[in-house]
Amino acid sequence: MRHAGTQTIETQRLLLRRLTPADAPAMFRNWASDPEVTRFLRWDPHPDAEMTRQLLAAWAELYPNPDYYQWAIVEKATGEVFGSFSLMDDALNEQVRPELWNIPGLDFTHSQWEVGYCIGKAWWNKGFMTEALRAVMDYIFEQTDIGWIASCHAVDNPASGRVMEHAGFVYDHNDLYHRFDGTPVECRVYALTREAHLKEKGTRT
Repeated sequence: MRHAGTQTIETQRLLLRRLTPADAPAMFRNWASDPEVTRFLRWDPHPDAEMTRQLLAAWAELYPNPDYYQWAIVEKATGEVFGSFSLMDDALNEQVRPELWNIPGLDFTHSQWEVGYCIGKAWWNKGFMTEALRAVMDYIFEQTDIGWIASCHAVDNPASGRVMEHAGFVYDHNDLYHRFDGTPVECRVYALTREAHLKEKGTRT
């Protein structure tokens, strides 16, 4: 499978680039320490910026891998790092279960790729996440052979679902995901195929 790795992506308001340990203070301040932001994520708030720095140092070592995708979300107007965006092989998090899916024609030959994202609450409800999600989907479907992308959100977090729908993702089924401490969370699962993305992109032009 053709992969492209984490390369810089630019939109009208955003710069998406690799995270570095130097981003630890902004990441800790803007989202990683905030329980409101991490409420529906797999991980708990970071207790201090050193934990954030150690995580970013570990991520930095993975960037040479062509199938590693992890972006910082930067507001161009201020230069502030205010969120992160990842694309992961879902087999790393959960057991891939093709039998749950209803969308016809999904190819599981190369596993199942899923997006994950979070931004600081000061940037909520401003369209930033939809802008980032669309840009990353443009990049993935133009630069890799990945044929479709999965996404999910906790049923108690419908705002995340609206972001997915605005970017062209289609609801498919409900399932469970698990926090890193093993707690199950009921979620709504979506998918975006290459064909559907091209159609959605056409409505933006």
